[in-house]
Amino acid sequence: MTIPAADEVVLVDREGVPVGTAPRTDVHRRDTPRHLAFSCHVLTPDGHVVVTRRALAKRTWPGAWTNAFCGHPRPGEHLEDAVRRRASDELGVEITDLRLVLPTFSYEAVDDSGVRENELCPVYVATLATPVDQIAPDPDEVAAWRLVRPEALVAAAAAAPWTLSPWSAWQLAERDLRLALGVPVTPGPVTGKEACGHV
Repeated sequence: MTIPAADEVVLVDREGVPVGTAPRTDVHRRDTPRHLAFSCHVLTPDGHVVVTRRALAKRTWPGAWTNAFCGHPRPGEHLEDAVRRRASDELGVEITDLRLVLPTFSYEAVDDSGVRENELCPVYVATLATPVDQIAPDPDEVAAWRLVRPEALVAAAAAAPWTLSPWSAWQLAERDLRLALGVPVTPGPVTGKEACGHV
């Protein structure tokens, strides 16, 4: 049986070169192969950042607070098109001013159920184009959402990274993302894994 492209993810090697595809439903497991994904942090026009709580039925990190949305590009789909598609699918919104801020971000993490994430995950920042009162999350993806000040979110990620998805906490420790969110950067390099206690 042929698997529709919409249900496949792109497998990549350590350098990020595509090496094949795999069914999306089969990828996340205890020995997850490295694959292409993305994260997007969304700012409102008045400078707040959208955070979401992952649906309780999600296979990985159910109920975890995280960035606005994440996803996987389909085979042959441009990353920016995939980001805009997921903004609509997950939050029911349109975005503008889409910027790639962490092009080579990647991570591995294992959740409490033993499922491993293993992603090359470029990180974007965008501005919400839909009015805030029209945000309409898909309940299969998002259990709740909030607007917070970026500096408060960065501080929370540094002080208590376990309260967020690991990828979100690690991303928020990265200088270029903090600058893109409008958070002043203090002197001295801090990597995501150092900020989360993973050296």
